[in-house]
Amino acid sequence: MIRRMLAVTVASAVLLCAGIVARADGLDQQRADAVTELRALASQSHSAAQRTDYLAGAIERAEQDTADRAAVLEVRPGFVAELTALSAAIEGAKGKVDTSTHLASALSTQQTVLAENKNPDTVTAATATIHAITEKIGSEVTSWEAIQSARSAGPGGPLWSTSGPDGYSRVRAALDRVGGGGVGLYESSSCAGGNAPACANSNGYIKYRADIADWSTGRLNWAMAHELAHIYQFRVWGALTSSAGYGSLFGNDPEFLANCMAVVRGYPGSVGCNGDQQAWASGIWVGAVR
Repeated sequence: MIRRMLAVTVASAVLLCAGIVARADGLDQQRADAVTELRALASQSHSAAQRTDYLAGAIERAEQDTADRAAVLEVRPGFVAELTALSAAIEGAKGKVDTSTHLASALSTQQTVLAENKNPDTVTAATATIHAITEKIGSEVTSWEAIQSARSAGPGGPLWSTSGPDGYSRVRAALDRVGGGGVGLYESSSCAGGNAPACANSNGYIKYRADIADWSTGRLNWAMAHELAHIYQFRVWGALTSSAGYGSLFGNDPEFLANCMAVVRGYPGSVGCNGDQQAWASGIWVGAVR
């Protein structure tokens, strides 16, 4: 009897332990399932957050792209306007100057603008380039026209028409005296439409109005020194016009600079200049721009 009760007790204990183990195993499985589900939810949440971030980034990029395109479109009309002006300049230059190089440069610049849809600064820079090309063509045409108008009193034409050989010789002597030996000299009434007594051409010669042949020696010397100064300015024109010293000392005024250059040569006019201006102006005579 006792053995039977003991056997029953042992069996019950074994069953109880088995139940506890089974319960523990069940709890472990539930925990594992919960962890797996939690990880799945976390992964889904992370993926959702990534999608949200991607969409937010995509929207931001799209908005920036739209803004960039709008900024480019805003400055394009100015470029088109400059192209229109360039087209007119090229048309006006036909039969006068060769514009093939300018046209090639303009076409290259146009391609740059057509390909640009993000940076308005690129279009702005291209607009400035087209404007500069137009101005260059205009300058070349102006020079060509000036040469044509001076044919009767310049290269290919007579040295004088009304001042006579004696008047011409006097002006020629003044130009030689101030250092202009070898510089072309021609009588013409074309300087500023006849309003200027003399003028220098960027091609390296000087024209004078007939009446200055009767000027006093001092005044005539000054006039020739002044015009000769312009010839030397033309030789360094690019460096001169971009010089800070030219702007600060002479206000970018070539006439004022020419007066100072004449003073340096010993032929002062009615407008004086100080020591710093004279020192700076002296460099132009030797091709030095500071």
